[in-house]
Amino acid sequence: MVAVTSLAVVGGGAYLAGAQGVGQQQLHMLFDMAVAEAQRSKPEGSGPIIYYRHPDGLAEYSSKPKKTVDGHDFVPVHESEEVSFTAAGAKFAETSDQTKAAASKAAVTERKVLFYRNPMGLPDTSNVPKKDSMGMDYIPVFEGDQADASTVKVSLGKLQRTGVKTARAELVSIFRKIRIPGTVAWDERLISVVSMRTDAFIDDVANVTTGDRIGKGESLFNFYSKEIATAGAEFAAGKGDLRKSDAGSALRLKNLGVPDEVIRTIAENRQVPTSIEYVSPRNGVVLERMATTGMMAKPGDPLFRIADTSHVWVIADVPEFDLASIQKGVPVAVTVRSLPGQTFEGAVDLIYPEIQQETRTTKVRIELPNPDSTLMANMYADVEIEAGVQKPVVAVPNSAVIDTGDRQMVFIDKGDGRFEPKDVSLGMRGEKQTEITKGIAAGDQVVVAANFLLDAESNLNSALSGMATDEVKP
Repeated sequence: MVAVTSLAVVGGGAYLAGAQGVGQQQLHMLFDMAVAEAQRSKPEGSGPIIYYRHPDGLAEYSSKPKKTVDGHDFVPVHESEEVSFTAAGAKFAETSDQTKAAASKAAVTERKVLFYRNPMGLPDTSNVPKKDSMGMDYIPVFEGDQADASTVKVSLGKLQRTGVKTARAELVSIFRKIRIPGTVAWDERLISVVSMRTDAFIDDVANVTTGDRIGKGESLFNFYSKEIATAGAEFAAGKGDLRKSDAGSALRLKNLGVPDEVIRTIAENRQVPTSIEYVSPRNGVVLERMATTGMMAKPGDPLFRIADTSHVWVIADVPEFDLASIQKGVPVAVTVRSLPGQTFEGAVDLIYPEIQQETRTTKVRIELPNPDSTLMANMYADVEIEAGVQKPVVAVPNSAVIDTGDRQMVFIDKGDGRFEPKDVSLGMRGEKQTEITKGIAAGDQVVVAANFLLDAESNLNSALSGMATDEVKP
């Protein structure tokens, strides 16, 4: 029975033996035995030339004709001379039919080596086994490994050393706090303007100035109006004639701005007072006082502006990219820099329908109770809005996302030390988790630590794959 076919052709066998982890001493022994067998049999090579080996049997090969440093030609190795060192073929001294069958079966199941890449990650590949300048064997890349060149394979020991950690993508509700600046303002609905509805002379103004607090019903000023006096006289005369209805005269006085108490007094006394008192329509702070004793007030002229301070607004500027995560009614915490240690709780009452062109922000309005009038207009405030997505969404830890600006991706743990990069579309980013709208599903295991190292390895694999593809083209 003939020994294992073409054992003299040591080139291909050497690279397969190296790929299967055979030691240097065993490899040299196999070479010596192969050379001895070749000298005994000296078979004729047939088929195309696969590669060229060193004439002295050294572990040096070439894909093209080549000479040694001393001028000898490399020996061509034909297809029929290729050797496959497999687990069964390692016992090539046995020439039984059973051994040959086992070697043949192992060779069939052996994966085909496409090329060899530099062990140090340099952009250098080879079609045949090779060593680098430091004596390290090039790493074989097998058929099937290039189906997805970006997939990263990491040994268990290396996983521990690099600190790769994973977490599961989950269906959760995402919340985060948006911190923005704001300013306290008066509630526009609680501001009253005091003015006359007819020409009037201001007789006397109460001792009330801008900034003073005033209660509802307190006197502001006295006035005299010819038109009101005439209407009042008609109303008083009508009461004396015992007419069944004086609603028309009373309504005219009311339309001229005469207080209800004055109208009742005219009805009771049947006399129009020379000077009518005007009282405050609400509790609050005097924002402006324009009334002056002796002045002539035209209809519509503002004489006082009074603001109720029991409720205030906080106007805050929200960046445009945060608008999608803010809804009306969400809770808000407000702190004022001049009142350290105090937090005011409120809610978003209105999102203004306009974006400021200069700052690309939108104003939001927060209503706050202010029973003690602690908050004052134009105070600076720090606003913290509880923004988020109420319904459960697919989310991963923030550290799992690699965002390059043009591309967002995560690494999926496929098991057995294999990691696959996946492009994803991002939704809302929370305090600890980020919403994934497209790319992965709940339950996928994603890398949350050392993923930048995997990304670097993935990019390297892709680059080497491209270079190797160009090199092995005929």
